[in-house]
Amino acid sequence: MKGYMLALLMVLQASVIFSQQGSHALSSGDSLSLPKGTAGGFAHHVVIQLNSGDTAAWRGMLNNIQHLKETWGNSVIIEVVTHGAGVEILTKEKTTQWQRLTDFMHSGVSFVVCMNTMKGRNLSKEAFIPGAGFVPSGIVEVVLKQEQGYSYLKAGF
Repeated sequence: MKGYMLALLMVLQASVIFSQQGSHALSSGDSLSLPKGTAGGFAHHVVIQLNSGDTAAWRGMLNNIQHLKETWGNSVIIEVVTHGAGVEILTKEKTTQWQRLTDFMHSGVSFVVCMNTMKGRNLSKEAFIPGAGFVPSGIVEVVLKQEQGYSYLKAGF
């Protein structure tokens, strides 16, 4: 009974929150409107956590980045934080996505590598494609971005 009541309370709370935020669904013929820009003129900030070495997860994440850029163009800042097996997407030897990564980097998307993972895997900065950035701790970077107001996406399955 407690579980049922808790679930009902959660549904009611969610419906109140969504009703206060208004509907974001688009009808045929509607277009997306961007919120007013924040500091630096960017309306959207997204941090994506990648810790998977699965190339299907890599392609899915890159497709999501493409959709964000197609929709919001230069009004979105995107940082991809790789750690664990996810750093492989940025290694010269293992990446299957070098061209797409380079294209996204040229459009302003940041890709960073966890130096804790590098240490654990005995990898040097030279092992990574040009343009990759480095952070002391991937998970700390994700938390810091969230504290700065970035929206969080988890890449992979």
